[in-house]
Amino acid sequence: MVEKVRPVLILSVPFAATDRAVVTVVFHSTTLRGSQFEVKVQVPFLKDGAFVAQSVATYPTARAIRKLGALNPAQLADVVVVVFKWLGKTV
Repeated sequence: MVEKVRPVLILSVPFAATDRAVVTVVFHSTTLRGSQFEVKVQVPFLKDGAFVAQSVATYPTARAIRKLGALNPAQLADVVVVVFKWLGKTV
């Protein structure tokens, strides 16, 4: 079975050569449930949907296929606030 390719938001800082080549991501979904942990973001490079703070994972950078676009600072901040909420933290 072929794995589904899904858009993600990368939430990582640049890393050094001595660090592991991994990135932490938040998945984007078009199947919404109305959860408090879904962040709807309107951007031209994604279908209607939301980033799901409950779907945070870390993957090797080799799994990244291509950059689709970038969120503006306000959109990124909205996602970060909800991810921290999911983690039981405040920004």
